[in-house]
Amino acid sequence: MSGWIHSVETGGTVDGPGIRYVLFMAGCPLRCRYCHNPDTWHMHDGTRTTAGEVLDDIAATAGFLRHGRGGVTLSGGEPLVQPEFAATILRGCKAMGLHTALDTSGFLGAHADDHLLADVDLVLLDIKAFRESTYRALTGAPLRPTLEFAERLSLLNKPVWLRYVLVPGITDDPDEIAGLAEFAAGLGVVSRVDVLPFHKLGEHKWRALGQRYTLANTEPPSPDLTARVRDIFRTAGLTVP
Repeated sequence: MSGWIHSVETGGTVDGPGIRYVLFMAGCPLRCRYCHNPDTWHMHDGTRTTAGEVLDDIAATAGFLRHGRGGVTLSGGEPLVQPEFAATILRGCKAMGLHTALDTSGFLGAHADDHLLADVDLVLLDIKAFRESTYRALTGAPLRPTLEFAERLSLLNKPVWLRYVLVPGITDDPDEIAGLAEFAAGLGVVSRVDVLPFHKLGEHKWRALGQRYTLANTEPPSPDLTARVRDIFRTAGLTVP
């Protein structure tokens, strides 16, 4: 089984619990305006490798990952662009006794069958907006597939960390955020919400790819706005670090 990867991060601490091996897979169907890795959009722009090679690399650090109470996170791009490749890696990680996480937008959730999800201990679900018009304007894609995937995770009782990127003027509407918070709380499986302040660290990649970066004049959210948004999620009974 072979697939396409963008890069690897060892010793990651923000993509799931503990110290993690983060595999960034190539390919993504969304075109998020704030994307900081537009160089992952096209699968064949990555490096072709085999699942065996990836698992050998993971095995070399497995003891370190266990000692750090961490594991392996499949990220991207969007890992569900390559579901068979992802499933093979996840199965190998579970055979090593490692904790596994899937970092996904959920848009391709239908690509994740029950066998793949059985080898996932935690889903990092990035719901980018909660109003259809906002979601489409931000990503170029419909919202409903992501919500359906979230509902399926709830039925499977699969633990979820919700991720929400806060972009001033785009994803900062308090009523829309309150609606998302209510939806997330109702799932019953969201154990944590990470409100991630927008940044422009990937802007140079857009320029290098000859793409227009439409958020060049958008500033990161203020600490006050970020705190207020975190409080909206807390008010819904959700845990926000």
